[in-house]
Amino acid sequence: MSQRTYFQLWADVQVELRRLLDEELPAEPLRPEKDRVVFFQRLATFYVRYIQTLRQLEEAYDLMVHPQKRRLVRQILDSVMGRVLELKNEMVEKEFSEYHYMDDVLHDLKLTPAELEIPIPRYFLRERSKEVQERKAMVADLLKMVEMNESPEPQAVKHMSPEEAVRLVQLAERARQGCLRAKLNVECRNMNRMYRTKDSGAADMELAATCIQKVWRSFVSRRRTKAERQEEMFFLGMIMDPKHQLPSPAETTAQANEACTRVKQEEHEEAYQKSIEVVTNQLRDMEGHDMSKTMKEQIRQWFIECRNATGVFPDYPDEEDGGSALIFAQKNPQQIFGKPVTSLKTSSRGTRWS
Repeated sequence: MSQRTYFQLWADVQVELRRLLDEELPAEPLRPEKDRVVFFQRLATFYVRYIQTLRQLEEAYDLMVHPQKRRLVRQILDSVMGRVLELKNEMVEKEFSEYHYMDDVLHDLKLTPAELEIPIPRYFLRERSKEVQERKAMVADLLKMVEMNESPEPQAVKHMSPEEAVRLVQLAERARQGCLRAKLNVECRNMNRMYRTKDSGAADMELAATCIQKVWRSFVSRRRTKAERQEEMFFLGMIMDPKHQLPSPAETTAQANEACTRVKQEEHEEAYQKSIEVVTNQLRDMEGHDMSKTMKEQIRQWFIECRNATGVFPDYPDEEDGGSALIFAQKNPQQIFGKPVTSLKTSSRGTRWS
């Protein structure tokens, strides 16, 4: 698809988000809903609509080449993902279950169950490809070093008397028994402490394990169901055998266009970073002196104003407190003159009249 398509998709997402915000935050607050079914229906509707918005945002962000727009879309995408999690948490709290039946919502919105799946954003791996490659290279270098060190020179055999050998074996065995005894004592002490204090660490570990099991079983079930569906469709003759199925010319063209778009993304991002560096250097060279002079004048004015208000010059803010950044904090005169004169020397740090 062309970039105009993704820009139009981004525009449609903005319209939908504006509608969602108007419905969630109306001008006049809604009355509390006492009917539990109606309240859950409202939450489920918002949940499904936000998921559709998330899918559209992820698609637009994945192949958009404009660097500034990509940053804006990324912020909105992260915010929408957070809102989806909040709605899911509210639905779980209201129904006391993590599994919800939203067939009526899907029917009203004319959606299929497949469109209810939350996609994993592709930028999770694609934008970390450089980091992943560096880790792989580091692991490969470590493996090479290990392989080089695995063939050392043959060591000379050290001769010892039978008494020395027996003494060495006894020493090693006593050390092993001591380690086992110490480990057993530590385990017994930990078990007694756990039963005595009823620490919540075990409960947290069980909850985490249950969450991991739930996600893994859900993934395995979906994969098994997809494989069974493919087998059934192949048995009915509705799809070709994957072994003999070749990509169509349209698919080949789409893949080539996607690869070209990703190359353009990298080129535009690199040009954007270089432009930022050039503009920053130009501002520093052309306006840096004037900006420094203006800030120094403001600091002098701050000292004079504090002396006129308190009669003494204030101490310069410490680096731990923020340094000169506190001087440029805006405060009105009422906030300053409303404090006792004796404390103005310390409280006037970081104050400036506007």
